[in-house]
Amino acid sequence: MKTLIFDIETVGYQFESFDEFQREYLMRFAEMEETEEKKQIKKDEVIRYLNLSALTAQIVAIGLYDVEREKGLILFQSEENEEYKSDDEHFTFRSGDEKSLIESFWQTIDKYERFVTFNGRGFDAPFLHLRSAIMKIKPAKNLLPYRYDSKVHCDLLEQFTFYGLVRKYNLDFYCKAFGIESPKRGEVTGHNINEMFAEKKFKDIAEYCAKDLIATYQLFLIFKNYLEFQK
Repeated sequence: MKTLIFDIETVGYQFESFDEFQREYLMRFAEMEETEEKKQIKKDEVIRYLNLSALTAQIVAIGLYDVEREKGLILFQSEENEEYKSDDEHFTFRSGDEKSLIESFWQTIDKYERFVTFNGRGFDAPFLHLRSAIMKIKPAKNLLPYRYDSKVHCDLLEQFTFYGLVRKYNLDFYCKAFGIESPKRGEVTGHNINEMFAEKKFKDIAEYCAKDLIATYQLFLIFKNYLEFQK
């Protein structure tokens, strides 16, 4: 079965880019706080989490990793059109605008039968579907099939929590627990993607996405060898 791991990185739009009514809607709960200090804390939180919704953020990188071939492709936004390989030649990096990234993603995944993610059902897959619809791009696959069958979409967060029966942790925590090098140790951690994008550190974001893929791949091997019982 041809298996592909995928992961996305997102950046929230500038708050000022939304119109008056959108800004009012986004801040409606902040305005209900009792003090100015609490209002500001809530407003900062709203802006910080804009990158979590497909309606308030864009995709700036998409990582794909072929499990059988152990080769990866990173599609990333940049101000320059470029394509290059990593030093070990395991990854190809290719830049473009958001629409071209999404179009390339769907073209690439069409030949795969199984998809592996970390929290992909809760974030990456619905984000990709919604951004595709916003850009009038028809998805090539349904990335959100029946939740309790991991043969098509194996979300490792779902598997390691047994579909919510036990506490969930972030990728960094799982990596450390299973002796996998965490991708969260470098300059880019996932929490500062917005700042990195604003500073035009596009390649740094792309390389961070590649590290996420490797960590997810290694976590998938743990799952496959010790926790997956279906054939």
